[in-house]
Amino acid sequence: MNDNQPKIGKFSWTYGLLLGVASVIFGFMLYTMEMHYEQGWAVRIVGIVLMVAAVVLAVMQYKKANSGFLKIVDAVKLGAGIGVVSAIISLIWYALLTNVIEPDFMDKAMELAKVQAMAQNPQMTDEQWQQGVEIQKSFAWLAYPIGIVVNVIFGLIIGAIVGAIMKNTDPNN
Repeated sequence: MNDNQPKIGKFSWTYGLLLGVASVIFGFMLYTMEMHYEQGWAVRIVGIVLMVAAVVLAVMQYKKANSGFLKIVDAVKLGAGIGVVSAIISLIWYALLTNVIEPDFMDKAMELAKVQAMAQNPQMTDEQWQQGVEIQKSFAWLAYPIGIVVNVIFGLIIGAIVGAIMKNTDPNN
């Protein structure tokens, strides 16, 4: 193995931090525009585009630092690392938003969801709705580990795709 090979962890931290900060800025922007309850496709697409940009930039810089060589496995590791770091930063923002900045966030989100649920399922009773809310509240903590896992999976997939496109193995290794 090449002793001068760049450290994947350094690139994962750097670009994970950049992605995390960009995600927090996007989240803050949604909050200031009172769109932070939005979970539509537009919001999700922006998040995916941010992640793709971070992984692509990280892989490009890693490849450049590695004398133009890149193995797919290195790109996959970069994507996963970026996913973990950015997820942790994003979840810190989410925890601050839902517990400090806007402590009644969950209640407001549930009210908005209730309107949609009742429109889609008119025979639902208030009692049934309340039972569902209580179940959701008891499992709300799962948002944190699930958020990390989802980010890592997206990072792995994006890293694999970018790595396959940009792959260039060292013939001497």
